[in-house]
Amino acid sequence: MKQYEVAVKPNLLKSIGISITDVFDALENSNENTGGAYIEKNPSTYYIRTNGIAKTLADIENIVVDVRNGRPILIKDVATVQFGKAPRYGALTRDGEEAVGGRVMMLKGANSAAVTDRVKERVVQIQKSLPEGVVIEPYLVRDKLVSTAIGTVKTNLIEGGLIVIFILVLMLGNWRAGLIVASVIPLSMLFAVSMMNVLGISANLMSLGAIDFGLIVDGAVIIVEAIVHRLQVGFAGQKLTAAQMDKEVQTASIKIRSSAAFGEIIILMVYIPILALVGIEGKMFKPMAETVMLAIGGALVLSLTYVPMMSALFLNKKISDKKTIADRIIAFNQRLYTPVLRLALRFKAAFVLATVALFAISLFVFSRMGGEFIPTLEEGDLAMQQILPPGTSLSQGIEMSKMIQKKLMAEFPEIEDIVTNIGAAEIPTDPMPVEIGDYVIVMKPKDEWTSASTRQEMFEKIEESLSVIPGVGYEFSQPIQLRFNELMTGSKADIAIKLYGQDLELLYDKAKEAEKVINKIDGVGTVNVEQTIGMPQIIINFKYDKMAQYGLQVKEVNQVVRAAFAGESAGIVYEGERRFDLVVRLDESYRQDLDNVQNLYITLDNGTQVPLQAVADVELIDAPMQISRENTNRRIVVGVNVGDTDVETLVEKSRRRSMPKLICHRAITSPTAASLKTSKPPMPA
Repeated sequence: MKQYEVAVKPNLLKSIGISITDVFDALENSNENTGGAYIEKNPSTYYIRTNGIAKTLADIENIVVDVRNGRPILIKDVATVQFGKAPRYGALTRDGEEAVGGRVMMLKGANSAAVTDRVKERVVQIQKSLPEGVVIEPYLVRDKLVSTAIGTVKTNLIEGGLIVIFILVLMLGNWRAGLIVASVIPLSMLFAVSMMNVLGISANLMSLGAIDFGLIVDGAVIIVEAIVHRLQVGFAGQKLTAAQMDKEVQTASIKIRSSAAFGEIIILMVYIPILALVGIEGKMFKPMAETVMLAIGGALVLSLTYVPMMSALFLNKKISDKKTIADRIIAFNQRLYTPVLRLALRFKAAFVLATVALFAISLFVFSRMGGEFIPTLEEGDLAMQQILPPGTSLSQGIEMSKMIQKKLMAEFPEIEDIVTNIGAAEIPTDPMPVEIGDYVIVMKPKDEWTSASTRQEMFEKIEESLSVIPGVGYEFSQPIQLRFNELMTGSKADIAIKLYGQDLELLYDKAKEAEKVINKIDGVGTVNVEQTIGMPQIIINFKYDKMAQYGLQVKEVNQVVRAAFAGESAGIVYEGERRFDLVVRLDESYRQDLDNVQNLYITLDNGTQVPLQAVADVELIDAPMQISRENTNRRIVVGVNVGDTDVETLVEKSRRRSMPKLICHRAITSPTAASLKTSKPPMPA
């Protein structure tokens, strides 16, 4: 960000006997406007105001700091006034070049598809006002995933509907009856979608993908089958009048009504417990249960009203006595089933034992199966995290990111675009240390991949390609999956192993031990330990006896240190409607190493100056990089990403192998000493 910078030269300050605080006070006192009320001079009123805000670099240069022997000492005598920039704590690179980027944050509860459309419209408007050569190019748009997911749902619903219609027509043996039952599907879906709109339920992969057309037509099949059976048994070869048809349809429907309604009500009751879910589970599965219940409820009403009416109106009143394909299929199945039934009745005990044995085997197999919260959604694009050693500079992180991007773009033709967010942005919506970079790897459609056939294989190929770069750790995931993992557990990995304790070094050592153990487990993707120690810091420890000797207070020394190296804002400079900070700091050549800090001069009350090292110990140490807490306890996270196995199996293996070694030390404390938490992201809305 642009600033008006007063780059102070400490050797000039010392030679003249002026402190950096004097420069700051001079700028603050010579850069303001004020009002003087007004003067009445009938018939007019004249308002009084001063115009004392500096407008140019020259104005700032000519501000008086002090007057010595009648001669003013100006800012330009002790500093260079120039355009500067605020210290950066983050950067963005794209395809091997540095760029400027941003994110659009959606409000909670908003519709992502609608928000994305409005953002696209606004970007077009903004683009027209930008200077020539400046272009806004989106690199990750959420509607791509939403459109893919909804497209998958549409395809599955259409294909499923056609299959159900075919089976209905085939097995009912009457194409009119089959089409009457099949017509319940779109009507019940219309009812469900209308109620979803009224109740504010979004259409997504979970809410629409769980609809089962077999459940929807269940009641209608029972009603129609009862009607067709009654007509064929009682009136085969005859032609009924409209009144007779109405009577027979009414009689058959009333007799079977209870069975049809009872069956659908039982299905509805199965979904009621899902409505009681809360948290992530409730947010994910409640829309599914509500949508299915609405569809089945609509189908129940239709089966008791619409289906009998349509049967009486459209079924052929001339009842055929010819055998249909459905009759032949049922007869064939009965010929297979009858001897099996007789055998079962003859050897009852053997069949019961066999059934129990099969059930026991199924329980055994089920207990050995893995498990996941939900299947991982294929987002299409990939995410990677670059983890550099603690204390790595921002410029080094940028160069490393550029090198990695160019290498990946050259070796993997499937990659269309790579964008890396390093550290924290100016508005830190997703703050990270400068040692960490989040990569968004925009991929071509999967059928165009040549380097790998699966996402996990692609991760392995990328990791193998980047293994030649020393000192860099990597985590692999997907963009949305990565964010939801972090929101739910505080870790961007699929599995978070959290160790609690007071001693940060001990926690880190134990976490590294766990990393070594877990890396040997089959099915592990990547393992990374949260960096909590090893941050190089210049620490200033005040010597209070020396401070008292020189008559100094901590606050005034802190102000000098802060202004000298971080920069202190002494006011505002306006350029039209834009405003920029007027900042005082040391010239860049005096902000290079430990000696510059040690030799920073502090002005005493008598006008003399002493170096900072005379009143404080200034040393370079390895300090904590960050201290994370959970439930008031310090903690460290070992992030584990799943490879070619399932989450539950990997969690159990990790718990058996790593937990005994972690909890054996008394300093690894509650809650639960060390805990394993898993996270899987919900389907996108």
